[in-house]
Amino acid sequence: MNKPNDLTPAVIAADDTDSTSSNHFNAVLSARLSRRNMLRGGFATAATAVLGGMGLAGCGGSDDDPVMPPTTSPTPPAPAPAEKLLGFAAVPKSLADSVSVPAGYTATVLYALGDPLRASTPAYKNDGTDTDFDNRAGDHHDGMEFFALSATGTPSTTASDRGVLAMNHEATTDEKLSSHFLHANGGTTSLPRPAAEVDKEVAVHGISVVEVKKTGTTWATVNDSTFNRRITPLTDVEIGGPARGSALLVTKYSPDGTRTRGTLNNCGNGRTPWGTYLSGEENWSGYFARSATDDAARDAKSVASLRRYGRNQGATSRHGWETAGTDDKYQRWDISKKGASANGSDDYRNEMNGQGYIIEVDAYDKTKPAKKRSALGRFAHESAAFGIATAGQPLAVYMGDDSRNEYIYKFVSAAAWAAADATPTDRIATGDKYLDSGKLYVAKLNADGTGQWIELSMDNPQIKAYAAYQFADLADVVVNARLAADAVGATRMDRPEWCSVNPANGEIYYTLTNNSNRNVNPSGSSQLAPDAANPRAYTDMKGSSAQNGNPNGHIIRFKEGTGAGAATTFQWDVYLFGAESGADATKINLSSLTADQDFSSPDGLAFLKSTGICWIQTDDGAYTDVTNCMMLAALPGQVGDGAKTTLTYDKADGSKLAVDTFVGKKATPDTLKRFLVGPVGSEITGITETPDGKALFVNIQHPGESTSLANIADPTKYTSQWPSNAGYGPGKRPRSATIVITKNDGGRIGT
Repeated sequence: MNKPNDLTPAVIAADDTDSTSSNHFNAVLSARLSRRNMLRGGFATAATAVLGGMGLAGCGGSDDDPVMPPTTSPTPPAPAPAEKLLGFAAVPKSLADSVSVPAGYTATVLYALGDPLRASTPAYKNDGTDTDFDNRAGDHHDGMEFFALSATGTPSTTASDRGVLAMNHEATTDEKLSSHFLHANGGTTSLPRPAAEVDKEVAVHGISVVEVKKTGTTWATVNDSTFNRRITPLTDVEIGGPARGSALLVTKYSPDGTRTRGTLNNCGNGRTPWGTYLSGEENWSGYFARSATDDAARDAKSVASLRRYGRNQGATSRHGWETAGTDDKYQRWDISKKGASANGSDDYRNEMNGQGYIIEVDAYDKTKPAKKRSALGRFAHESAAFGIATAGQPLAVYMGDDSRNEYIYKFVSAAAWAAADATPTDRIATGDKYLDSGKLYVAKLNADGTGQWIELSMDNPQIKAYAAYQFADLADVVVNARLAADAVGATRMDRPEWCSVNPANGEIYYTLTNNSNRNVNPSGSSQLAPDAANPRAYTDMKGSSAQNGNPNGHIIRFKEGTGAGAATTFQWDVYLFGAESGADATKINLSSLTADQDFSSPDGLAFLKSTGICWIQTDDGAYTDVTNCMMLAALPGQVGDGAKTTLTYDKADGSKLAVDTFVGKKATPDTLKRFLVGPVGSEITGITETPDGKALFVNIQHPGESTSLANIADPTKYTSQWPSNAGYGPGKRPRSATIVITKNDGGRIGT
């Protein structure tokens, strides 16, 4: 991309604090090994960019050098080099319709949209005629976790050849109303929608639980496993926490407000210390419709809440599911006040209040109902990351609200952690203990690199006296967490997405994907000026299109103060700024990223236990003229290891805007490099591993999503044909899928 910058900020930076250490023997050995590998596999390393994803092997040279007969007695072989984290060759940027991984690695498609979970469900034809999606893999694979199984099928913490994957299915690819890859002719793009099409589209949302097993060196799903199941937007789900039984949750389906139907737009995920799966409900509000005159039928509080969560009166729904018939399962998508009751027990005016939570699922036990944990707040959830669990101390859960100018949250349990609860007999009941009672906080970040966690409860005078919305009780606070965060003046962020906790030091990392509403000269209520924690506002050119604001995103990190997870203060800095390597290092590429490191729009993020590597995944549209979305591997330092930097912007009125920020230590080739690039149009998201770290599961979401519905009958016009072009499955329609990555020498991933 050609990237002139029209903001012309001047920058005043402290001295770079980056430093390197050296060891003579290791340096000589590494140089020799690097030279040998370059001579053997240099071409093959570059070739990984054009290989497909089914049985994809990163290419490298042979290790079988010619051996000359010894002239003297043979000496014992030298010991094998010690395992080195990030010891692989960086994967180049790529626009190929394939999955690229480093030399020495293999990526194999494991579980794709439509794959059967039951023996009675026919194999997927991938031509738009398939049905029975309640018993198939859903669409838009997203966050996931591996839950190990022993040889006898019991929960394990060490087994690495058998387990269940719990996986989110966020959404489905659409251009206008219909999910065009699911239907033979692309589907109906006018209202009313046919019930048969709607039933398919609803069923591909939600969660999968599927058994996977390794036989020899090959991983595969286990069809008809007793663990296999789907949780969809129609599955009966319980409400837990303060909102359980609240008047805000009363619907025709659940007159007592204790249950709701299903889970929706599941994006990021988490894993509890007691071995259950957490899934975050993200962009759920767009699935609901409201009539153009609905405000007049409601009270002012209800209208304020709906507007704050993106449903103004007259709002149309993403897919038009509410038009498919009079059956209750369709009518629940229309949240207009239609009934005569005072409490909403005869319609679905409150239906949207049942979405937007962290939902807990026991992947090992399908007899246990899924439960939404309302104490963790209602917003556009991504992941839920636990702080380090310490016996005798409360648990902390960190979360972000994925929308422009929204907030960062944490929940602190009322109960102190008991080590015995790591292996409970009833895992969902253990979730009741730790996730239904506690304190919800929102983050306020100060310009000096410090911050506060502000409690959201009726004990906070700012909430109790908030004029824009009169909160009734704690249930009202958690259901309307965004309004509560508004009331206390929390810091609006550049789309907080996934978060993860560094196991080495307990610091919390958040991806801030991007924000087109950052502007040096903000206008209107939706635009904000740069601030310390969100310091960049610039123009990034994609061809002839100007991308304004913070189009490349950044990753911020927190260090808790006294009290660990229960602390109410923290320190922060920016770990990495997304940018093109060639961008101005004084204005945009503040982390000095190289061509092997540059990225845009960080989204997925996870520190994995086996190696402690931080994996960064992208969901980007700003840099996709140069490369498809990617995954990087990182070895971060700690909060405060970098330098203070001041960005100075020229404002329209001739004045200056100076923004101080704190930039983490610059990455080196040994601490950050690209590991994977995905196929055309895909987002890289979701990551989990086996306990031994030797199998890595990654999701490839919505390849070919820009394919026009008008081209559904002509596969040559699909923008992607992955994974069929890699040899997986029939047809040519692109499919979201899970891949499993292994190292050819049997080692741990990332070494």
